Amino acid sequence: HVSPSKFIPLLEEMGMIFDVGRWVLRTACGQIRDWSQGALNLPVAVNLSPAQFRHEELVETIKSGIQDHGIDPRRLTLEVTESTFMNDQDFAVSILKRLKALGVALAIDDFGTGYSSLSYLKKFPVDFVKIDRSFVQDVASDSDTTALVTSIISMAHSLNLKTIAEGVETEDQWKILRLLKCDLGQGYYFSRPLTVPDFEKLM
Repeated sequence: HVSPSKFIPLLEEMGMIFDVGRWVLRTACGQIRDWSQGALNLPVAVNLSPAQFRHEELVETIKSGIQDHGIDPRRLTLEVTESTFMNDQDFAVSILKRLKALGVALAIDDFGTGYSSLSYLKKFPVDFVKIDRSFVQDVASDSDTTALVTSIISMAHSLNLKTIAEGVETEDQWKILRLLKCDLGQGYYFSRPLTVPDFEKLM
């Protein structure tokens, strides 16, 4: 297994990120279609790299993926890292609004690691805030981290956004997060990465 932190920058450096990203998006749309036609009607989340987010064909690529596969766009969540927004907030807002107009859900990934502020959360038309794994890791053992996570969840909920904890690995972490009213979680505590057939068996 190769970490995305290693191969994504390489794809960007080689100029292949958009071709690979297009394939990932279309594969995700195809999976949503397949599940919606069966017993499972599940959402699928896709990460967008900073380079993808700035690509002039991004919105059209996502639009065609949704239309070609005939899926409910609400089943597709696009995740963008917090640092992507910071370089040019006006540009980011314009792209996010165009994506939101397609009907997809939007999430801020790795929240809390960059220049988090209430003002930009209020400005961006997103649906989810993903609490970075560095906070989740210590949420059950460090009171300062618990206080930070409490603030993030409270801030998100005040703006009618849902929170997702990244990298949940232990029962203690998940218990604390649920007590803090975190909406959703992801991580090895729930399951290791699975193939589609194994995931369908689990569900």
